[in-house]
Amino acid sequence: MGLLAAPATIAAPAPAIDRNLLQVQVILDHLGFSPGVLDGRPGISLTAALKGFQMSRGLPVTGKTDPATVQALNRYKAWAPTRTLTLTREALAGPYINPIPKNENDQAKLPALAYRSLMEKLAEMFHTTPAVLMALNGPDTRLAPGTKVVFPNALPFSRDYDPKLKPEWRQTLNMLNVSAQQPQAARIVVDKSEKVLRAYDAAGKLVAQFMVTTGSGHDPLPLGTWSIPVVDTNPKFHFNPALFWDASKGDEKAMLPPGPNGPVGVVWIDLSKEHYGIHGTPEPQNIGRTESHGCVRLANWDAARLAQMVTAGKTKVVFQA
Repeated sequence: MGLLAAPATIAAPAPAIDRNLLQVQVILDHLGFSPGVLDGRPGISLTAALKGFQMSRGLPVTGKTDPATVQALNRYKAWAPTRTLTLTREALAGPYINPIPKNENDQAKLPALAYRSLMEKLAEMFHTTPAVLMALNGPDTRLAPGTKVVFPNALPFSRDYDPKLKPEWRQTLNMLNVSAQQPQAARIVVDKSEKVLRAYDAAGKLVAQFMVTTGSGHDPLPLGTWSIPVVDTNPKFHFNPALFWDASKGDEKAMLPPGPNGPVGVVWIDLSKEHYGIHGTPEPQNIGRTESHGCVRLANWDAARLAQMVTAGKTKVVFQA
């Protein structure tokens, strides 16, 4: 099984991966100022991440790798942009389900909304896309135990997860390369205009920032201050067509199984506003570029990290324009 599948259509080639930019993205990702997909290319997510990092360090907020920002980032230059790792049977293990039906009632019959392919799983493990993995390794790389593969350096600081966490959730955090060491957030602020979620500690210090998708014209972000009643990890999803303006006629209520390709991804951070939450997504490359049904979406790895920062009943959530 190779890394490269024949494309259905011929698309313009993506820009080459800039290893210097990839290293900047890797550093920001490790520090909790997520640039979204690690791809070594400029874009709105990297600009937003740089602004968040600059704010947290008291630097001029330019969103660029200006001299002051480069100097601050150079403290972490030991973090290489890529790591070459040997594939294991554990990393290659499924389950995989492809295709995943579009209809929710058909999805409800599946054992899980799992990854469609090994490539999709490996990309999400290392906070990137299959296309980036292909660009880093070439089309003839074999996905088999013992093969050495180049990945963006998303490896975490620590895998010493709290033993009180559910075993399945510890497994998800480990698979997504989410570090066990995370700052604790007293307040979360979701900024609709900037399309970012910022986490502040008890002293008011900005400790993390993530790119998000926030609502739509049909389902606008509910501005105000909310609480977090519960954090549901590896959640099932109750599909109720009455709550979706774009549901098809004849759709019925359905309980969808958990999985990274479910509508809310790997975690649901419930809000005191009924039917609203902060959650993951099966399409990380679309974060900040599409609309949602009113909830706040993050890439699965960012949602999992955020879930480790918040505390049900204590962390406040502010939605602002």
